Amino acid sequence: MQRLCLVAILAVAVSCGGGGDPEPVEEAAAPPEPTPSAGTIERLDPAFDALVSTDAVIEHLADGFGFTEGPVWVDDGDGFLLFSDIPGNRIVKWEPDGTVSDFLAPVFEGEYESGLVGSNGITVDPAGDIVFTEHFNGRLSRIAADGSRSVVVDTFEGGRFNSPNDLDYHSDGTLYFTDPPYGLPTPDDRAQDVNGIYRLAPDGEVTRLADQEGPNGIAFAPDESRLYVADSAAGFWNAYGVEADGTLGEAELLLDASGVDEPGAPDGLKVDAQGNLWATGPGGVWVIAPDGRHLGTIKPTEVPANVAFGDDDRRTLYMTARTGLYRIRVNVAGDQ
Repeated sequence: MQRLCLVAILAVAVSCGGGGDPEPVEEAAAPPEPTPSAGTIERLDPAFDALVSTDAVIEHLADGFGFTEGPVWVDDGDGFLLFSDIPGNRIVKWEPDGTVSDFLAPVFEGEYESGLVGSNGITVDPAGDIVFTEHFNGRLSRIAADGSRSVVVDTFEGGRFNSPNDLDYHSDGTLYFTDPPYGLPTPDDRAQDVNGIYRLAPDGEVTRLADQEGPNGIAFAPDESRLYVADSAAGFWNAYGVEADGTLGEAELLLDASGVDEPGAPDGLKVDAQGNLWATGPGGVWVIAPDGRHLGTIKPTEVPANVAFGDDDRRTLYMTARTGLYRIRVNVAGDQ
C-alpha cells in the first residue's frame, strides 16, 4: 500500500513539472502614474460627458507671458498655434514640440508708457493669411505668406476704430469684428461714439451692425444663421440672427453670467461642429448648448481669456489664460 502511494505521489510530481526548480514569477509592472491635471472640470449636465471625457486632463504647456489672448491654430507643416501677449506687444508662436518664439514683435511700433498696446484676436483669412486686431493702432492688419504686413481696415465714417478686439470670417469672405475700448488708456479715449459690432465686406465696405456695452468674443454658428457675441462689461452672451444681406437681427440673450461670483467675465469664444459654444467666462471655459444651457466648465489653474480648437482633427481645445497656455483633448471638433 505504501509503495502504491509513493508511485502516485511521483506521478503527480512529474505531471506538474516536478523534478526542477520552479520558474520565477515576474511581478506585474506598476501602472503608470496618472498625469496630474492643471485644473479642474465642473460637470453640470449629462450632455457634457459626451463632449469632454471623464478622464480628460488639462495640460499646462507654457508660461511667463504678460496676458495671453486671441489664439488660432495654423495649418502649416505640422501646424502651430499663434496667440497674443498683449502687454508684451507681440504675437507668440507655439509649436507642438514645445518651442516658443516671437511670430511678430513689436505689434505696436510707437511710444507708450503702459497699457494693453498689442494685438488681441487672431484668425486665418480665406487666402490663408494671418489677420489680427490691433489695440493701440485701432485697426485690423494682415501678415501674408511672404511676411509682409498690411492694413485690412482702420476707419469707419472718417474716424479710427476704438480698440478692435475679436473677429470671425463668414464663409462668403465677409469679416465680422468687435470694437470695445479695452485696449485704450481710458474709455474716454475712444474715437467712435459706441462700442460696435462691424462687418467688413469683401469689396471694402464697412457697416456698423450693432452696439453693446462691452462687445468682445465673436463667432458664427456652424450654419452661420446666428452670430454669438460676448459682452464682458454686462456679463452675458448674445445671439444675433444673421440676415440674408449679412446684417443682424435683434440681440437675443443666450446666457447671463453676471451674477456668478468667480473671477473672469465673458470674453473669447469658439463654436464646435454641434453648435455648442466654448466661451471663456467666470471661473473658466463655459460649454454652452445652442439653447443656452450651461453644460459644464473647464477650469485651468489660471482663468482663461480665449480659446481655439487645434491639431489636425480640431479636437484639442487650447486656452490662453493670463500668463500661461493650456490645452485639453475633447470629443468634438470645433472651428478655429
